[in-house]
Amino acid sequence: MQELQERELKQLEQKTCLLYLYTPFCGTCQLAGRMLEVVDDMLADVPFYKNNLNYSPTFAKQHEIESVPCFILYKNGRIVKKEYAFHSVSHLYDMIKQNAVD
Repeated sequence: MQELQERELKQLEQKTCLLYLYTPFCGTCQLAGRMLEVVDDMLADVPFYKNNLNYSPTFAKQHEIESVPCFILYKNGRIVKKEYAFHSVSHLYDMIKQNAVD
């Protein structure tokens, strides 16, 4: 997963991709990140990006991010899913494949 800075997040609005939002001292975020790394390896068609939300307050406000961990799934530049619950690797895989892969 490539780390993006806040100024780079605008480029995602033209893509099909997943953006993982986290903070470094969040234990649940660390677990969610490991789960997404597994799914990232399984879904080569969908690029995965991550962003430390501590450094992206404008983005967080614009997208009404309520907590971390969070992921936003874009398809052709449109937000198709925003979730805070990372149930399991299989749940994430199925949900991303269903919503982002043609």
